[in-house]
Amino acid sequence: MDFSEINLINQLQEALGEVDYQTPTPIQAAAIPPALEGQDILGCAQTGTGKTAAFTLPILDALGQVNRKAKAYFPKALILAPTRELVIQIGKSLETYGKHLFLRHTLIYGGVSEVRQIKALKRGTHIVVATPGRLIDLMQKKAIRLSQLEHFVLDEADRMLDMGFLPDLERIMNELPDERQSLFFSATIDQKVAKLARGLLNDPFRVDIAPEYPAVDTVEQHLCYVETNKKRPLLLRLLHELTPGQTIVFVNKKHTADKITQWLNKKGFKTDTIHGNKRQTQRERILNKFRKERVQILVATDVASRGLDIDGITHVFNYDLPFENEDYIHRIGRTGRAGAEGVAVSFCATHEKGVLKEIEALIGFPIAVMNNPGDSATKAARKEDNTPEESVESDNSESEVVSSDVQIAD
Repeated sequence: MDFSEINLINQLQEALGEVDYQTPTPIQAAAIPPALEGQDILGCAQTGTGKTAAFTLPILDALGQVNRKAKAYFPKALILAPTRELVIQIGKSLETYGKHLFLRHTLIYGGVSEVRQIKALKRGTHIVVATPGRLIDLMQKKAIRLSQLEHFVLDEADRMLDMGFLPDLERIMNELPDERQSLFFSATIDQKVAKLARGLLNDPFRVDIAPEYPAVDTVEQHLCYVETNKKRPLLLRLLHELTPGQTIVFVNKKHTADKITQWLNKKGFKTDTIHGNKRQTQRERILNKFRKERVQILVATDVASRGLDIDGITHVFNYDLPFENEDYIHRIGRTGRAGAEGVAVSFCATHEKGVLKEIEALIGFPIAVMNNPGDSATKAARKEDNTPEESVESDNSESEVVSSDVQIAD
């Protein structure tokens, strides 16, 4: 199936042609046609499968056909996402596909002044893309009203629940009009997610895209056994030997991100960092520099693993294995995008072996151990032993676990 076979309005077909999008992904091919007919959608799909277009295109199509003037405080569509980065990413999707439509969209998220957001809502907007916390704030100030919504999207529902947004979601859902179309997307659907979906959807069309984990086919995955105090020398050697292009180094803690960034800059690599302590304006500036290749290496915590949508990333290094197993999938999914090849290298210290086993169980195969990566602490083959967990330098800094740090997201 090509996009030309999907009954999208001419303005959307033109925009798709301009960015050379010809063939929909499986989630797009399955979800867009019933969504265009007004059906509710329950979509189970991983990040990196193209699900953003699966809901932005039907909404733009519906609103673009009517071409009504935006009404102050009363948007026609609301898209909820768990993080600022995802809100911004969805906004870019709306810009790309809706460039030939006379539709306004407004991004609502924390970390920046709400004054401009309120002004945009007062001026009138067709589509609002928001994080739950800031949306609740503006609802309390009567700056946005949901009674005239025609389309509602909940993206990454499982992540929303992990981050503790259920009370906010319930409050928002209570304000939705009965007559509306709802599109619900989640990477996984457990009992909690299913219960939330039942309260939101009306006889939904269900789309299940098998978890072909992002970039598994296009990313070379490598493993290095290395103790914590040997990780820096190993990273430096691999950066010299592999000569990567645009690179992301993932760590688990904010202070580690800052220290690694300072160290790499001293070693001559153009490096910057994003994590939860960075203001939104700082993050956007840093990501823009990274896109323009004025920064070669980006050191990031998992706050960025889902929201980063940048082509051309050749290498991902997991300096620390993630706290949450599924974040491994989202991390390596930053490379090997759009059919390009990528490389992901993961460091595993003794105390991380349990996490490694869980990750390998999740992806369904053992990660290949890198041969002779240049450090004696790296094992040439797997060894199952009962070595006690090696003590690691204590750290009183707050670990950046997105699921428990709501402030990061909003």
